[in-house]
Amino acid sequence: MKTIKQLREAIKNSPARSAWDKGIKLYALELIEELPDDQEFYGSPADKKELLNGAENWEQYSWAGCSFIYDQDIAERLCSPSEYRRSRGGERRPNARESWLDAQARALYQAAALILRLAKS
Repeated sequence: MKTIKQLREAIKNSPARSAWDKGIKLYALELIEELPDDQEFYGSPADKKELLNGAENWEQYSWAGCSFIYDQDIAERLCSPSEYRRSRGGERRPNARESWLDAQARALYQAAALILRLAKS
């Protein structure tokens, strides 16, 4: 169990070497941004539900516009500078199987997993 304030510090201090990992940290910080500092967070299913903010899953959260809605913004957050140029600023899909909103949903899932893992530790 940790407070939101402690979680913010833990997220900021967690290692992130790649652009993807740095993007996940930013998403994690945004997911807990609106929660009060003194709120206790246990990493329980109820806490996960609170992070989803009414959505059923991270795909719905992403596609409903609860986070970034423009491909360029998502690509800028999740790509290294060379990957960003290669994707032409988000004009090209991140891979053959996903759109940028799908990639964002995957990153949000990983961000929530980071939050829940840190809350339990």
